[in-house]
Amino acid sequence: MIQSENFQFNDNIQWEDLGNGIKRQVYGYDDTIMLVKAQFEAGAIGELHSHFHAQVTYVESGLFKMTIDDEEKIISKGDGYYVPPHATHGCVCIEPGMLIDVFSPLREDFLLKKVTR
Repeated sequence: MIQSENFQFNDNIQWEDLGNGIKRQVYGYDDTIMLVKAQFEAGAIGELHSHFHAQVTYVESGLFKMTIDDEEKIISKGDGYYVPPHATHGCVCIEPGMLIDVFSPLREDFLLKKVTR
């Protein structure tokens, strides 16, 4: 079973620079779930993509134009969204912000690219 440590402390988690104004931190996870924090600069684009994971996201800060399949909405602090498995989705950051993502099951690809502490 893949599993993170029980506690994660912000100051101990390296930011992974994804380029183009996006960074991420991987928090707690096991085989069935994963928490990820993504920081966006204004103008950063989360390219349209899809994956087999279910995703729930909370907007901690910022302003985003979010697309899920054929639906587009402006979302801001306090909002959230659900992405069903295989749905095409992406966003454009209008004002700098932070998204808190939960994936089920975990994103193994994020662990392969994860910067070690």
